Amino acid sequence: MHILVVKSSSLGDIIHTLPAITDAQQQIPSLRCHWVVEEPFCEIPTWHPTTDRVIPIALRRWRRELHRRQTYREWSKFSQLLRSSPFDAIIDAQGLIKSSFCITRLANGPKHGYDQASIREFLASWFYDHRYTVPRNQHAIERIRQLFAFSLGYTQPISTGNYGISHFFQVTQAKPLTPYLLFITISSRPQKLWPNEYWRQLIALMSKSGFLIKFPWGTEEERQRVRQLADQSPHTEVLPKCSLYQLGCLIKQAKAVVSLDTGLAHLTAALEVPNIALYGPTDPQLAGVYGKKQQIFWAEKSRKMSEIQPQQVFERLMSVLTDTHNH
Repeated sequence: MHILVVKSSSLGDIIHTLPAITDAQQQIPSLRCHWVVEEPFCEIPTWHPTTDRVIPIALRRWRRELHRRQTYREWSKFSQLLRSSPFDAIIDAQGLIKSSFCITRLANGPKHGYDQASIREFLASWFYDHRYTVPRNQHAIERIRQLFAFSLGYTQPISTGNYGISHFFQVTQAKPLTPYLLFITISSRPQKLWPNEYWRQLIALMSKSGFLIKFPWGTEEERQRVRQLADQSPHTEVLPKCSLYQLGCLIKQAKAVVSLDTGLAHLTAALEVPNIALYGPTDPQLAGVYGKKQQIFWAEKSRKMSEIQPQQVFERLMSVLTDTHNH
């Protein structure tokens, strides 16, 4: 059975789709998945064993470059790829007009998606052949699992979802690594950032723990930010520029992670690495880290990150590290 999965972005949203794929694989052993994914995230679906093909899309870039002839050539090639072979099912897990109108509508096969009461942009549901009611007051992963179960005709498993990618990051080292923690201090929105001074306090509290603290980054601005944090302690390391796969390997080998509301936090959850995730303006019950070994601090009252104190995070982190050592 060949299906087209439409979930083009972002990093966390694509990772949220993986447990539904694992459910479907367990129910339909012949399942082969074709994905439409934005260019920067094309490697993520390849981590799952069901993936047959990834079809890159560049809607973000194309919108910026409408004046270029090359943009229309790329769009034409993309459209032809979608129409070139029929799919047994096309599932739009994005639920936006851009995903239903620009992608799902063009593909060859029965189109499945959320109904108007369940979808983020109700006009998007006009372009599906089959529409399903999926309650919105539940975690995004459970919503996508339900959508796949309805679309492919099986009963959703009651167990916690399995991302199905942990095996891909089995890394062996020639010599033992210095035990390290990963502090993910970056996020796409300023409101989701934890104050730098709080990170400094947490680093100072951890200084006698014997752990190296490593900092990933994406943009030059983020690199400068983590350098400022790392400069205060000899027990820190700013990582070089890494691919998503390289970051996955680094996360997999970390003793624990402290993260913000960002895509790498969801990758940490997918790899079942102990993680303390800090949330402020967004509700983690709807789209927070999901799965084993994930703990959440949520500034629920004020929705301000400054409500979460470094001492609280330090105590929780030491508890996690003690539990990990004992097991």
